[in-house]
Amino acid sequence: MTGSLATIIYLLNTLSIMFYKKTQQKINGLWYPQSITWGKAVTSNQVADQLALLSTVTRGDAYAIIKNLGSVLSLYMAQGRTVKIDGVGTFYYTAAANKNGVKTSKEVSASQIAGVRVRFIPEVERDINNKVVTRSMVDSNICWEEWGKTSASGNGGNGDDTGGGEEENPLG
Repeated sequence: MTGSLATIIYLLNTLSIMFYKKTQQKINGLWYPQSITWGKAVTSNQVADQLALLSTVTRGDAYAIIKNLGSVLSLYMAQGRTVKIDGVGTFYYTAAANKNGVKTSKEVSASQIAGVRVRFIPEVERDINNKVVTRSMVDSNICWEEWGKTSASGNGGNGDDTGGGEEENPLG
């Protein structure tokens, strides 16, 4: 790993730097910034390593908990309950209805439900005026950089966002 790339990776791990690219919407022709992710997704092993560093559990214990978290969330949400994890947020199911609405409430039935989605709301902390003070998992000091303007994008900072090491963005 080159010194420059190692420095950038270190900074990305310690600072809140997010990337965006310029995208044009087909529906109205206007341009907007779209957040992007880069590189490979962080693995369960990497998360377990960080949890072990921040707590008194071993990497193996943390990994076992991470591996079982999905099935525990599913168990409770399948009972129609929300699951709130302190410091993370709330998970819950919503019904995804098909496109065929009906005219009266008497006609509504479960057959209109085409699927189930998992929803997530990050935990927030509010002040006495109910204003959001902090939001878990969202750093309040994010620095937005255009993808392709730094060497972190893998293209030498020439601004060309085609190919430049960008992975498929699972969020958008």
